[in-house]
Amino acid sequence: MSSELSVGIVGASGFTGAELLRLLAAHPTMRVRVVTGETQAGAMVGDLYPSLAPAYGTTTYVPYSQAPLSDLDVVFAGLPHRASQHIVAELIETVDHVVDLSADFRLKDPKVYERWYDTPHDVPELIEQFAYGLPELFGDEVRSKKHVAVPGCYPTTASLALAPLLRAGLIESTGIIVDAASGVSGAGRAPKPNTTFCAVDEDFSAYGLLNHRHTPEMEQNLGGAQVLFTPHLAPMNRGILATCYARPAAPTSTDALMQVLAQAYAEEPFITVNERSPSTKATLGSNSAHLTVRYDDRTNTVVAIAALDNLVKGASGGAVQCANIITGQDQTTGLPLVGMMP
Repeated sequence: MSSELSVGIVGASGFTGAELLRLLAAHPTMRVRVVTGETQAGAMVGDLYPSLAPAYGTTTYVPYSQAPLSDLDVVFAGLPHRASQHIVAELIETVDHVVDLSADFRLKDPKVYERWYDTPHDVPELIEQFAYGLPELFGDEVRSKKHVAVPGCYPTTASLALAPLLRAGLIESTGIIVDAASGVSGAGRAPKPNTTFCAVDEDFSAYGLLNHRHTPEMEQNLGGAQVLFTPHLAPMNRGILATCYARPAAPTSTDALMQVLAQAYAEEPFITVNERSPSTKATLGSNSAHLTVRYDDRTNTVVAIAALDNLVKGASGGAVQCANIITGQDQTTGLPLVGMMP
């Protein structure tokens, strides 16, 4: 690995692209050489996102068709599902590593993708070239591949909370309920009627009832477990809080559950496990996830809770973490461990 890595970002005008730019500005080895943005082509990064002007004052968005992406070390693709497929098919022929933030290469079975995304997968033969980019649970897979499919923010949160308990045989694999609330940035930068300030402020709503597309991703991460997932939109910019319910597979206790969770993540720098109830504010701006778990003997229910920043650990930070691993660097390189407060 060279001391400096050349990086491109496809789809850099959205929130995940902007977050990638923020994180990479502080990265000691990754240097952003080109950024694409079809709707912002010709605009300067600092005009769209003034917070990025000190680091990218002269950087301009270019159309993908004009972007000099060949021979880069890493390209991050921050496009919507379906839009990534053919671009990624081109990129893996010309760059060393592709880190894709869409849903197009996360699901291992293209038939599952077709069912939940209502369209056939156009390049299913490429799926096996991508690792599922959640190193805390699939680190060996990430280290074994050249390219990574970064998980969605909801599956990241729920999977981190539940996977160690399922792997240890402490909870049943059926009847799992995931209730999770996300900040509005999870809906993307483009304005929508239900994400304007007046629609979101002082409101809290559920959506994607029974059929949210992140459901199969959670079930895949949890070894085929059965999950009922209900997402909620919270009136905040960033953050996800997932409260997960499951039945114990055998007699258990809060202490036993906490011990398993803590041991599972003992060597993981971005995971904090303790008895405090996780909060989104505690993870703000960091690549960390905060977890806890309880057993309620009155209702015979296990409650596992996780919080993280949906734009960092739930998207762009997780992408940089994976890029660090596949380029031979320490996974923590250039990533904040500590959240911002106040």
